[in-house]
Amino acid sequence: MILVTGATGNIGSALLRELRACGAGPLRGLTRDASRATFPEGVEAVEGDFAEPESLKPALDGVRSLFLVSRLGPDAEVIEAARRAGVEHVVLVSSITVQTHPHLGPAAENLAVEMLLKDSGLAWTILRPTQFASNALMWAAAIRDHETVRAPYADTALPTIHPADIASVARIALTEPGHRGRTYALTGPGPVTARQQAQAIAAAIGRNVPFAEISRQEAHTQLAAVFGDEAADAVLDVTGGDVNDELLAVRDTVPQITGSPARTFQQWATENAALFR
Repeated sequence: MILVTGATGNIGSALLRELRACGAGPLRGLTRDASRATFPEGVEAVEGDFAEPESLKPALDGVRSLFLVSRLGPDAEVIEAARRAGVEHVVLVSSITVQTHPHLGPAAENLAVEMLLKDSGLAWTILRPTQFASNALMWAAAIRDHETVRAPYADTALPTIHPADIASVARIALTEPGHRGRTYALTGPGPVTARQQAQAIAAAIGRNVPFAEISRQEAHTQLAAVFGDEAADAVLDVTGGDVNDELLAVRDTVPQITGSPARTFQQWATENAALFR
């Protein structure tokens, strides 16, 4: 039995589809409200709340492999619940900032979860993706309303990754041998700037998307209102304010593991065009 957490999210939903398509066996998707979940046929929807690790016990019953998105709750308790339930292998989604920006608070938090998992006695595989293509959904409301997309560091190019590529690597790590005890840094196939992302969305929806670069301070004010000052500064550092060669590097991990080219941002924009119309 495989349990996918974050099952309604960008990675988890793609992972369930891939696991189902490859005949991975009994599958569960964790959600807060099973009545509203729209999982592939044959996937069992189970309820649980990371904020209350005790609620995960029924979901973990009989599970041998777990796909875990970190920092959705008290990770130490979640990992311990998995260990007590008899889970054998955990595939953890962490962040590439653990190796590119270890001094930042969110990166340190991700590293702490990695260490919790490694010290748990469970078999593990750690995925460290870079910036998600789906982060562009922050612009969706503005684009739908024909407003200008405003972003800092407009011409800083990062190797943004399609969430489905993270799912593909996770599916292989969960179902094929040779991936336990491995840590994988994951990127897209090439660098793409915020300006180019807006242009790709414009091409996907068939109309112009106005774009304007804003200052770091203006962006910080917007982000801090949602995430707080420290997280806002961290986001701005890793999206252009404090980039380094390690963050900018394009890696071939996805094609090496999956046997298929990494998906482009343009592909993501085309697949999700309806969300911007």
